[in-house]
Amino acid sequence: MLQVFLERQRYHFEDPDLMPLHTAAVDFIAAGKRLRPAFCYWGWRGTSGSDEPGLYHAAAALELLQASALVHDDVMDASDLRRGMPAAHRRFETLHATAGWTGSARHFGEGAAVLLGNLFLVWSGELWHSSLLPALRAAQPLFDHMRTELMCGQYLDLLEQAHGDDTTFDSALRVALYKSGKYSVEQPLRLGLVLGAGGQHPWIDRFCARYGQKIGIAFQLRDDVLGVFGDPAETGKPAGDDLREGKRTMLVQRTLAAATPAQAEAVRSRLGDPELDEKGVDLLRSVMLETGALGECEEMIKRYLDDALRSLEHAPISIEARTALASLAVAATSRRS
Repeated sequence: MLQVFLERQRYHFEDPDLMPLHTAAVDFIAAGKRLRPAFCYWGWRGTSGSDEPGLYHAAAALELLQASALVHDDVMDASDLRRGMPAAHRRFETLHATAGWTGSARHFGEGAAVLLGNLFLVWSGELWHSSLLPALRAAQPLFDHMRTELMCGQYLDLLEQAHGDDTTFDSALRVALYKSGKYSVEQPLRLGLVLGAGGQHPWIDRFCARYGQKIGIAFQLRDDVLGVFGDPAETGKPAGDDLREGKRTMLVQRTLAAATPAQAEAVRSRLGDPELDEKGVDLLRSVMLETGALGECEEMIKRYLDDALRSLEHAPISIEARTALASLAVAATSRRS
């Protein structure tokens, strides 16, 4: 679906100077776990019980929204890699440098990546509307709210880093919920349920809060752990990037809360250092292990997952959807990349 959609966009880029933008989009979309479309799809199947071609358009729109967020996030974090490839801004920076163009290659790369992210955002809306599903009008406010909520989460993430030592676990949780948790699980699921049920119903909000929010938070906690302890061959990003970027994640906040003064100083003096080497990453990992922060985060992930799975037992959705959502919950919270 996504590759077909992008191929249809090719005519906009017939000018050879524009083709690298389209090629970058195609390459970026070729990878990804497609979790958000999957939650949307099974929300639909859980309430409608049928298959519908238009649903694939609506669900795929969420993957384009995800692509937009990732491209912009990498610019803000000055990340080098994404999905095992150079981040979009690094890709365009290399294009500029290789061609020997004038001006700053870095600024060109960042500007081109911002435009690519904007393209994904525009295409997300286009693909969403092309679904022509009967309940599209009823779901439109939810789709609009999710996009706004995501941007607010991105801003809160920037703010969290700017606040430095004034941040807390609760503020890190707020960022995780807005930036990732809600739009990764809760809102895609809600969209699918509303589209399939033909409108909004009180039970949908209750179910999304009990299942969607909990899996969303656990999803972000797993992401925090992978950002420090993940295998680069599987995550597609260098180990310790979150530490170099100074991310005040829930894992970091748990570490600081349990650390001795010496351990806390070791973390604070290295967190946000773009030149942090493997030895420094190993030191911070050891502090996270010694303070029990890693173990506590793993316990939280399990607790959120167990609570979410229990909420599926009496959810008014098809048995097939319950089974699929249980599998998705496990995949989202125990993933290795």
